[in-house]
Amino acid sequence: MPRGAAEPAMRAEADGPGKPSGKAAGKADGKPSGKTDGKDADKAAGKATRRPPQVTRDTARPEGGGRAAPGRAPAPARQWPLLAVLGATGLGLLIVAFDAFRVGALIIGLALIGGAVLRWTLPSVGMLAVRSRFTDLFLYGGLGLAIVLLALMAQPHAWLKIPFLEDVLHFTVQ
Repeated sequence: MPRGAAEPAMRAEADGPGKPSGKAAGKADGKPSGKTDGKDADKAAGKATRRPPQVTRDTARPEGGGRAAPGRAPAPARQWPLLAVLGATGLGLLIVAFDAFRVGALIIGLALIGGAVLRWTLPSVGMLAVRSRFTDLFLYGGLGLAIVLLALMAQPHAWLKIPFLEDVLHFTVQ
């Protein structure tokens, strides 16, 4: 088969089934028909469009999402803030598994609060930075505080007693 005969077939396959390609897109002589939509005309004229792209190719890194250690350091060292929070959370879950619920839950809550402190104080925390700094602080700190408070108020023999909560509970149960 001559080399030139295979090119139109390959071009048609690359464009996809049912899509006109090359000469089929314009007139029979290979020139475009002159009818273009607005986007093609803007691209041909070199104008920038304000429309967002059809396909997202990349996302922005969260604020403070750079490496926590130099690039030549091994991967675990570059992500030490995330590994510290995950390690403390894993330790808390292990303690919960060994039937010390209150202490394990406190460690989990304190690990999340520690993650919020790391996110606030360090300029670069690696993959611990998931969203904006404010959102990460709010979620890590809020969830950590909620877990700590629930662990302290867990029954039986709560370490923290809040009197108005007992009144609210008795009012709703009656």
